Amino acid sequence: MAKSKTYTQFVCQQCGSVQLKWMGRCPDCGEWNSFVEVIEERSSKAGRSGGAGPRATPVRLSEVQTGGLDRIPMVMEEFSRVLGGGIVPGCLVLVSGDPGIGKSTLLMQVALQVAETHGPVLYVSGEESAQQIKMRAERLGHGGSQLYLLTETDLDEISGHIATLKPRLAIIDSIQTMTVSELTSAAGSISQVRECAARLQGVAKSSGTSVFIVGHVTKSGSIAGPKVLEHIVDTVLYLEGDRFHTYRLLRSTKNRFGATNEVGVFEMRGSGMTEVTNPSEAFLAERLPNAPGSTIAVTMEGTRPLLVEVQALCSTSAFGLPRRTANGLDLNRLLLLTAVLSKRVGLKLGDQDVFANVIGGLHITEPAADLAMACAIASSMRDVPVAVDLAVVGEVGLSGELRTVGQLPARLNEAAKLGFGRILIPKTHRMSELPQDKIEVVTARSVGEAITLALVKK
Repeated sequence: MAKSKTYTQFVCQQCGSVQLKWMGRCPDCGEWNSFVEVIEERSSKAGRSGGAGPRATPVRLSEVQTGGLDRIPMVMEEFSRVLGGGIVPGCLVLVSGDPGIGKSTLLMQVALQVAETHGPVLYVSGEESAQQIKMRAERLGHGGSQLYLLTETDLDEISGHIATLKPRLAIIDSIQTMTVSELTSAAGSISQVRECAARLQGVAKSSGTSVFIVGHVTKSGSIAGPKVLEHIVDTVLYLEGDRFHTYRLLRSTKNRFGATNEVGVFEMRGSGMTEVTNPSEAFLAERLPNAPGSTIAVTMEGTRPLLVEVQALCSTSAFGLPRRTANGLDLNRLLLLTAVLSKRVGLKLGDQDVFANVIGGLHITEPAADLAMACAIASSMRDVPVAVDLAVVGEVGLSGELRTVGQLPARLNEAAKLGFGRILIPKTHRMSELPQDKIEVVTARSVGEAITLALVKK
């Protein structure tokens, strides 16, 4: 009879750091009161079941066979783009997002499409019954003859069904409801999530079945569970968006088989997630031309150029300390730009509340949107619109200089495709590499010069 031992440790909920005693502040991430006590009772055989099979032996790189590992093509091109061109056999993918954002709906559509074109799919749910899952599938308009449903939370039982059925794809909804019998902690605890993810990784690599797992998020929006969960999986996808808007963004934050920071755009409808093949056109559909405080920024999401509307509003503050509010933009970048505009351009923003917003629920983090934000603030402050046929791209330095950004040819092509006649960029010595035959390129060295060129002359 196997002996069991009890282990007590303290794990940081923020970064996953493990300590032998409780600490008020995490020494790794600096968070206060983030440690929780984890008690594990593990037998001597714990961790051996559900592994990757027999012990591996060293193999020459030239002798490794890669045949039969072609990606599974997807009908949903936006989903395929985020994964890097399709589903890799034997991969472990974590899909996370806020409650009600559409994770289960999107994965059900993926399961139905793979089942119709490539073979059996196993959908495992620890939160819903088989009848509830079928209702969702019928709402999406598919029969799913090759889609198998399983309502189970014991990972050993799930691993056995995967070995018997040999599906092309297995979906686990969600990892926080799965348990391993060797551990006595409750479902969703750090030890259960870590162990379940490790065993699912072994199942995926040994069987060749692609496994998608759904992960919950915390109040702050980060993925719930230990940080090691994100290290174990091959790909981390995050479904984001405002539930009051119809657009959903599927963002890749980690991908061992493709580019990171890739974005797929979907629209939530009654029939499920619908692909938005031209996101730039969708984001600019409701733009009001010649409106002060509105500028078109050309940003990059992974390898895809996107045109988005950046809006700013300057209003006289009723208090001694003016407000700075950013929605979809980095607040620190907004504070930096307001300081540069006040010091280098002469805009009197000391008594102005400044509000900045990105239309469509998109969150921009790259510095290439600095110039667009600066032009929008100056346009609102002076009550003069930005030229309607002008797109803007560039990074603003603390001295007021404009710095060039990467992938300018792709940005110019996207702006020209959507009908913009001019694009304002930082002056660079590589002008000969830009496709100037499709769109007129306007250059500037400083943010003050760029604002003069961008605003419509009265």
